[in-house]
Amino acid sequence: MPDAVVTVKQLETTSVNNYIYDLKSQLQRVVYARSEAAFAIGDGDRDAIGTRAALRKRQRKVRAALANGLGGLPSSDTPLKVKIVGRIEEQGFDIEKLVYESRPNMYVTANLYLPHGITTPCGAVLFLCGHHPEGKHVDEYQVVCRHLVQAGLVVLAQDPIGQGERLGYHDPALGESTIALCTQEHDHVGAQSLLLGDALARYFLHDAMRGVDVLCDRPEVDPRRVGVTGNSGGGTQTSLMMLGDTRIAAAAPATFIMNRRSYMYGGGAQDAEQIWPGLTAQGIDHEDILLAMCPKPVCVLAVQYDFFPIEGTRETVERCRRVWELCGHAPNLELVEDRSTHKYTTFLARKAAAFFAKHLLGEEVVVRSQGIKSIAPSDLWCTISGQVRGELPKARGVYDENQDRLKTLERQRRAMPAAQRRRRAQAWLKSRIVSGRERGPANLRCYARMNRTADLLVDMGMWWSQKGILNEGLLFRHFRYDGTTLPVTVAIWDDGTQALTRHWEWIRATCDGGRAVLVLNVSGVGGSEPNPLTLRRPQEPYGAIHKFNDDLIWLNDSLCAMRAWDVTRVLAAVAEWPHVDQRDVEVYAHGRQGLYAELAAAIEPRLARLETHEPMTSFADWVRMWLYEQHGCRSFILPGVLAYCDLPDLRKWRKSND
Repeated sequence: MPDAVVTVKQLETTSVNNYIYDLKSQLQRVVYARSEAAFAIGDGDRDAIGTRAALRKRQRKVRAALANGLGGLPSSDTPLKVKIVGRIEEQGFDIEKLVYESRPNMYVTANLYLPHGITTPCGAVLFLCGHHPEGKHVDEYQVVCRHLVQAGLVVLAQDPIGQGERLGYHDPALGESTIALCTQEHDHVGAQSLLLGDALARYFLHDAMRGVDVLCDRPEVDPRRVGVTGNSGGGTQTSLMMLGDTRIAAAAPATFIMNRRSYMYGGGAQDAEQIWPGLTAQGIDHEDILLAMCPKPVCVLAVQYDFFPIEGTRETVERCRRVWELCGHAPNLELVEDRSTHKYTTFLARKAAAFFAKHLLGEEVVVRSQGIKSIAPSDLWCTISGQVRGELPKARGVYDENQDRLKTLERQRRAMPAAQRRRRAQAWLKSRIVSGRERGPANLRCYARMNRTADLLVDMGMWWSQKGILNEGLLFRHFRYDGTTLPVTVAIWDDGTQALTRHWEWIRATCDGGRAVLVLNVSGVGGSEPNPLTLRRPQEPYGAIHKFNDDLIWLNDSLCAMRAWDVTRVLAAVAEWPHVDQRDVEVYAHGRQGLYAELAAAIEPRLARLETHEPMTSFADWVRMWLYEQHGCRSFILPGVLAYCDLPDLRKWRKSND
């Protein structure tokens, strides 16, 4: 490309991608290739299961991996303090309105459906709600519970975190939540949990396990005959219970079971409690959810028009059949499909009722749907106001749990000798940032030069950050230094080369002072911003950046770590850039994306000359925020960082090296 005169605005929309290379698809290609390699390993490991002993070994491995990936589980040693706050009499059954504490002051609101005429302990089902804001009392879920109770089963339906009567950000004065309900609340508090080394799923799983405790304490229930079902997000919770609670005697996960490969190519992101850190890296997939129950009865419920791909569901069930056959219990694995979009249909409710009656009651039951209808949601409320927060004393949410976890981690870090704490943190950061990346030559391409007015020259360049990932940048120098070898300042800020106008005076002043300025686009920024995968724009919540970051978390990685690695690799590009002095490199970091420079400097001494402006104050401050700006936040999550260090630590350690 010949020399050209361009404006700053033109530079902000210019990328080498426009000329010689498809940068927009590379993040997807790399994330998917790494995932495919992990899927293949998992398939091979499951295919090797040839004995019951091998199955039990796999089950133990998967359960341990889940517990570790979720950050462990809260204690179940605290009293449930179950209170019956109301009762509804229906034809053939009653509904008790319960409130219990899964953890101290963590109130769970639940409806217990009790068939009339129970004389001896019988089978029971824990019903776990999907992503309906109304939770347990939405019409769809009431109908399912009524099918189950009419089959003769005791049913406990409980509200999940952030739904029904358990909105964690409910403001009694406003009469509404300060955060959008359901998945938005989950994502809001789930991002904070990840910084602590926790996955939000740990709380969903623990609440469900305490629900089983409630059932087992009831005289009407035989603890050996407790099943679990739920669809969508409730299918997620059901799957967690299949993996995590060996007391479950039978399970019917609905509209969730598929496989990670089929959903990955579907292009959608998932809710926070559906992201289980590190499990894909260990080859664990939805087949393992089913195999965790083998040879117990499992009925996979699916709809054919789901956004959870039906082909993934069918493949997973078919691949697991041989293991039930190996154990001599082939009939115990079923797949039931309905022609519907994503919901727990009436047809599936009838099939679930028959399945649980057979395996938990020992009876062949056919439940008729005629006459089954829901009641007003408010009739099922376990609180007067419809919300525990503001009504029940000292009601807590996951935000409060996170505050306790943060205090514990900070106390543990402070208890370590300073030198040990620093070595431990730096070793962990290095493992997070470097692990899984193939370093190679930068192979810099200085592809184009553009003159901007009469004073600055602009070189466009790109280079390999890791195998499959090219980074790009614009290098500025004053025209009077053309052909002269200059020291360089690497600039890292929000939106990279798309934000030149906001930083133009600084760029001109730095170049006028005799330094070159290299404005870096880290992966997924500028010309490498990925293409949209759905109707959502790439940077939007649940858009492509969100999805790829979640895929990386499944791989025990993160976009934050990848971008910190990008910053370290600038040194390889500088070493090959004409007329740039690789012995004199400074870094200028501004705004939230300056975080990547701070992390890179913690493991790369050659980046220690770092100047920060308007940086993120600390990860801990983020966790402490009741409300924060969610847009783009997932790109700044380094899972587990607060178990090792925080940004003030990195700054103190840098200063001590000066």
